[in-house]
Amino acid sequence: MLNRLSKIAGAAALCLGGGATMALAAPCLEVVLTGVQGGPPVFMGQAGAGTLVRYGSEDNNCSDVVLQFDTGRGTTQQLSKLGVPAGKVSAVFFSHIHSDHSEGLPDLMQLRWHFGSAGPKVDMVCSDDVTTPKGYTMSCRAFGENIGAALIASGEMAQRLAENPKRLPGGPSDLLNIMTFSGTDAPQTVWEKGDVTVSAVKSRHVAGHASYRVDTPAGSVVIGGDAGNDTPAPPRDNSTSAQVEALAQGADIVVHSVIHPIMGPDGMSGFPPPIYFRQSTATDLGGLAMRAGVKHLMLTHHIPPLGAAKQGPYTVKEGGLTADDYIGAVRESGYEGDVVIGPDLTRLKLVAQ
Repeated sequence: MLNRLSKIAGAAALCLGGGATMALAAPCLEVVLTGVQGGPPVFMGQAGAGTLVRYGSEDNNCSDVVLQFDTGRGTTQQLSKLGVPAGKVSAVFFSHIHSDHSEGLPDLMQLRWHFGSAGPKVDMVCSDDVTTPKGYTMSCRAFGENIGAALIASGEMAQRLAENPKRLPGGPSDLLNIMTFSGTDAPQTVWEKGDVTVSAVKSRHVAGHASYRVDTPAGSVVIGGDAGNDTPAPPRDNSTSAQVEALAQGADIVVHSVIHPIMGPDGMSGFPPPIYFRQSTATDLGGLAMRAGVKHLMLTHHIPPLGAAKQGPYTVKEGGLTADDYIGAVRESGYEGDVVIGPDLTRLKLVAQ
């Protein structure tokens, strides 16, 4: 499919009056890190975890299909910087319901409710409810159904409806089309639109965690979320997810949360070992990318943030880590592909050739 479309984009022409021709625009895929903050802390105004994936053609800025994976704090502001209005988002996908990955959804949907209650609805895609051995349930569905609860309880919804009764009476939740799936080790298709297919696997971090792959004629990207190894602590071969590695086989890009080995129990940070062990290290992510044949590794959800002397209360080192520190840790695995790490709104674009 990709080779066929690439040939069309490179060689075909559209005939116009007078014998003029116009080359067809090539399909393109753009990946933008809308927020790279690792965990609940805040450093220098970084936005919470999120990845924007958009697909289209070069003449429309890859914007036929606009997908947001996780919506950490500040997602709406970040999208506005990219010229992506809230009403343009086709679907939102959640790796898991931790606040640093999800608290931007109420803001995003409240904005759509204000100015777009007529629709269309936004597909919200995530794992089915999962009840843990300790008795609590992680429920993406309940989160989506209740994002307007505080606004309703405060009276704001009633006041807003009084000034514009065309708005949906149930608030922003009424604009969500919640689509859940049962997590599996093998990839399953969870969303499709035109030439874009999104598949998912179950991955370990907390109950209900999922990782995703987006396939398009311009390329493919895997969003690992906070996935880690099924074995929660050493001894184990590595810290990464076998399910994510299988999902990433032959992909062009892997976007993944990262923790630097300096935060490990052998260091001096005091970072809690159980939290360290449930993340994937920079070195092990390099190994995953190398084994999967991935061309580009994008590191996000940085623990610790670039330049931060602390991760929350935990000491890193004076002056913090640089991008080269992270890239150096990746290279220790032997991975020779492209490593992308940067601030919020770091982006990577693929164009079919």
